[in-house]
Amino acid sequence: MKNIVIAAGYATRLYPLTENFPKPLLEVGNNTILGRLIEDIDRIEEINEHIIVTNHKFAHHFQEWARQTKTFSPIRIIDDGTETNETRLGAVCDLLLAIKECRVEEDILVIAADNILDFSFKGFVEEFKKKGTSLIMCHNEPSLKALQRTGVIEVNADMKVLQMQEKPEVPVSNWAVPPFYIYSRRDLPLIKNCLQYGCKFDAPGNLAHYLCGITTLHAWQMPGKRFDIGSLDSYRQAQEIFGA
Repeated sequence: MKNIVIAAGYATRLYPLTENFPKPLLEVGNNTILGRLIEDIDRIEEINEHIIVTNHKFAHHFQEWARQTKTFSPIRIIDDGTETNETRLGAVCDLLLAIKECRVEEDILVIAADNILDFSFKGFVEEFKKKGTSLIMCHNEPSLKALQRTGVIEVNADMKVLQMQEKPEVPVSNWAVPPFYIYSRRDLPLIKNCLQYGCKFDAPGNLAHYLCGITTLHAWQMPGKRFDIGSLDSYRQAQEIFGA
């Protein structure tokens, strides 16, 4: 299984902190945001490589970070060639670039690089092996306002995804979808051709939304909490919570 990390954004909401430095490599405590994620995922025996997709502006920062980071599985940095927020490819296009450049033909764990978790991805991988289908993460979100800003799924008793909405005005449930997915190698042909069949390319959830209409997806409930670092205030809060 490949671990593909989408880290090609420009984090304009954190300017000036991220104007010339990538958000995933900001320090929180004694590690970086990305380093915390990789440290956990690297311990999962199914993972054989970490593929990190970034932009041209920040590629050298990630390359230097990779040289200094010790992992069991190798780290590969993919430069998507963009240099501004206005010319960014979008999360789905960056994922497709990684699949093509690295000639990926196996199961893939796909994550966004700007989150801190208080649980391991190991359970997510184990559930994927049990279900035998592509798997997306979810959590119960009581806030209507929050649900209207994210992906929302409807599931049956077996946690099979029946439908997925993107930023719905009227959510079908309280199951929100964070940017963590495991896609089966059997679904790779569908993923590789998704853009020509109307899949939107800007946010990572667009691919899950597209796939749930043409293949079988299950969902796995987060066993802990996720801290999304999207603003200067949230970064300062993360430092207070996880900085010790």
